[in-house]
Amino acid sequence: MVIMTKRSKYLAIIPARGGSKRLPGKNVLPLSGKPLIAWSIEAALACKEIDKVIITSDDDKILSVASQYPVELLLRPDHLATDTATSFDVIDHALKQYPNYEYTVLLQPTSPLRTATHIFEAITKLENLQAAALVSVCENDHNPLWSNTLPIDGNMSQFLRDEVKNSRSQDLPVYYRLNGAIYICKTDKLLQEKSFFLKSCTYAYVMDKISSVDIDTEIDFKWATFLLS
Repeated sequence: MVIMTKRSKYLAIIPARGGSKRLPGKNVLPLSGKPLIAWSIEAALACKEIDKVIITSDDDKILSVASQYPVELLLRPDHLATDTATSFDVIDHALKQYPNYEYTVLLQPTSPLRTATHIFEAITKLENLQAAALVSVCENDHNPLWSNTLPIDGNMSQFLRDEVKNSRSQDLPVYYRLNGAIYICKTDKLLQEKSFFLKSCTYAYVMDKISSVDIDTEIDFKWATFLLS
């Protein structure tokens, strides 16, 4: 007799490496009264659609903070704690330890203003569209049509296309950028294509700019602190 293993639906993975060159120890820095990573943990736990939350890290301080919550802790092997380890490598390692989830939800700890509501809305959109993957984005701060590379001498004669030169910014098409807050993908497709950006059936979840704060530097951290205050 074969006993079938029940397949749960949503596994949230929060990857948090100890090393950070631009902002040392950022994942445990106190942000408005609690460690940075705690914001993402609490958001994931508060989303009723998430079946399990795991924290994958190489750092004892990060795992110690996470241990205060009802989450699973996963200590990364040394080869996944280097600058050369890819996000997929880390996700793949976690999924080997926690199989049988239909969807994988990646929540980076550097997005503290992403809330349980955002996660719920993203999952709802994914299901309504019957999508295989969904990635969060926000509107660009500056339209890329006003940007270009510069030659060594700084000559700007070819900097803007003719159709852009006399255009008002509000008349140009709206561009969006990845904000790093939410990635969702069917687990089998993720493992097959090794990316949350599938060849087909991947959709965007649009977030506002303030909720899209991504902490990479000290200035980012100060900006998030200001917004939360």
